[in-house]
Amino acid sequence: MPKVSIIVPNFNHAPYLKQRIDSVLNQTYQDFELIIMDDFSTDNSRDIINHYASCSKVSNIIYNEKNSGNTFKQWKKGVSLAVGDYIWIAESDDWCEPTLLQTLVDGIEKDPNCAISYCQSYCVTKDDNIRFQSSHNKLSEIVEGKTYIQQYLSVPIAIFNASMALWKRDLFHLIPDELTSFKFCGDWYFWINLCKHGNVHISGKLLNYFRKHENDVSGKAYQSGLNFIEELKIISWLYQDSLITENIYYKAFKKKYIEYWRVKTTIPKDNRILIKALFRQSLSTKTSLIKLTPIAIFKTLK
Repeated sequence: MPKVSIIVPNFNHAPYLKQRIDSVLNQTYQDFELIIMDDFSTDNSRDIINHYASCSKVSNIIYNEKNSGNTFKQWKKGVSLAVGDYIWIAESDDWCEPTLLQTLVDGIEKDPNCAISYCQSYCVTKDDNIRFQSSHNKLSEIVEGKTYIQQYLSVPIAIFNASMALWKRDLFHLIPDELTSFKFCGDWYFWINLCKHGNVHISGKLLNYFRKHENDVSGKAYQSGLNFIEELKIISWLYQDSLITENIYYKAFKKKYIEYWRVKTTIPKDNRILIKALFRQSLSTKTSLIKLTPIAIFKTLK
């Protein structure tokens, strides 16, 4: 049995597919199977995928007969086919350095209670310009799961791209079915739930390339305001379940409110009404943010 199951879920990412799949096949760590899934793409993705049908590393190629409409339903289907101890969701429009998998496997095996191992990532445009890059102050570190939630999964969110991370397959059944109700923040919800059941290995190495372009899922979510709706839901859940303190909750809530003020005029009216209602439902005992101007909020953050 392979140690790692690599799942490449694709939808209309034909321009990036070859680079993605080749970067997987060229890993220095070779104890893996590759599962390629296409969610009823309308571009020439199938033609590209078919070139890999005879590859010995490819264990499954799945073509949906209709679009699932949900990235996380595809994750669930992929995991149901996987046989490896670890899962790597290698998003179809990203790519990576050849040593990514070796680094993440070495990291997760440092601690038998480790649930996730991840590296740092570049965020690049479709023209390969670097928008930003993440960082960590140690080359390798293990952090206790609940501590990790407070320090790295509230403000800010350190695992911002699924392709950065490797995780234990046998923990997947512990993830609530609510995962598939998310269209944007499901990965954040997923990492939090994994951290409730294990520790996290952080590699400080920059080994992943997260591509941002006009056809990615997050771009559409930001345009509609869906990101705020789902993010506020998760922030409230974290606080209600005592996974973060009131101070962390309030800081995260304020951060979202400032971000919302910057873009609110671009969001459709119906979603603006819903988002404003969610901000009015603050769980903090502190002053209600909805009554403050952005300038006043900035002052409270200092």
